[in-house]
Amino acid sequence: MTAKKIAYYALTSKGHTIVSRLAVKLGGTVYASRRLEAEGATPFDSLSDLIAATFNAFDAHVFVAASGIVVRCLAPHLQSKETDPAVVCLDQEGKFAISLLSGHLGGANELATQCARVMDGQPVITTATDSVGVLSIDMLAQSRGLAIGDISKVKYVNMALLEGLLVQLHDPEDWLGLAWNMNFEGVNSVEDWDTSRPGVWVSWQNDCPEGALCLHPRTLHMGIGCRRDVSKEEILDHVHTIFAAKGLALKSVASLGSVEAKRNEVGLLEAAEDFGVEPVFYSTKQLASIDVPSPSDMVLAHMAVPSVAEASALLASHGGELIVTKQKTSTVTLAVARTRND
Repeated sequence: MTAKKIAYYALTSKGHTIVSRLAVKLGGTVYASRRLEAEGATPFDSLSDLIAATFNAFDAHVFVAASGIVVRCLAPHLQSKETDPAVVCLDQEGKFAISLLSGHLGGANELATQCARVMDGQPVITTATDSVGVLSIDMLAQSRGLAIGDISKVKYVNMALLEGLLVQLHDPEDWLGLAWNMNFEGVNSVEDWDTSRPGVWVSWQNDCPEGALCLHPRTLHMGIGCRRDVSKEEILDHVHTIFAAKGLALKSVASLGSVEAKRNEVGLLEAAEDFGVEPVFYSTKQLASIDVPSPSDMVLAHMAVPSVAEASALLASHGGELIVTKQKTSTVTLAVARTRND
């Protein structure tokens, strides 16, 4: 749970002793019932009201309480296994740490194991793949930095693996590292894909066949130039239009780069936030050092470099290939480069 924000909840004195011990070892914020007058804890009157405020503010929640109480407090706030935070529940003696919610993607299985280790107790993990020691495709994708397309498809692949069935796999650059795994059968093209069987399709393009679990490697680097005071909507509209025209997957976006002069451009910053990436800004010296296929005299006159979009994309990709040369509207210029999994 490195760099995760964890909240701990205690309803009793024993519970407060446990969560305090966990917080010292694992870090985080401790909440305790007001009647305990617990030192070092933020007091609360109603656990349900507190969870309404904290549920989405933390990456993980650890309760020392009956699991039934915890479930009732959490129920109104649950959305998706892809977005819900991790939840772990411990008994009053700290003997058992139950991974209650978001065991895989949220990290509750890992957190339960860590809590049990601190308390010299036993982690209780009920996700099927972990119980029998079988590969979990969602955990593997997360560890390899791949974005999951349709989360509902994960269960079909994991179930097939549990049952010992051969799973189709299209992953020509071996992003998952399964090239020699005997549980998977390589498929080269959409034409060879069997829609009646579960399978995994790894691609940075919008070419996923029907029924497949599509995983997107974050390998596309956008370089963007823009007019002053451009809106977020103008940038997003142009990106979506070009990605759709070129058949590129938006979930494969890894970065957004531009020239240093655009560091405080609000629309650009908001667009980067929408894509879930930190914007990167390059000096004119850095941009001028990159050879691009479409230099511009107008950009040179205004920004003192022959290219912003193409040069930024290539810099961000660290030696990748330019797969979309600059595409312009009256206010936004976009180029896209791609890194390979070599």
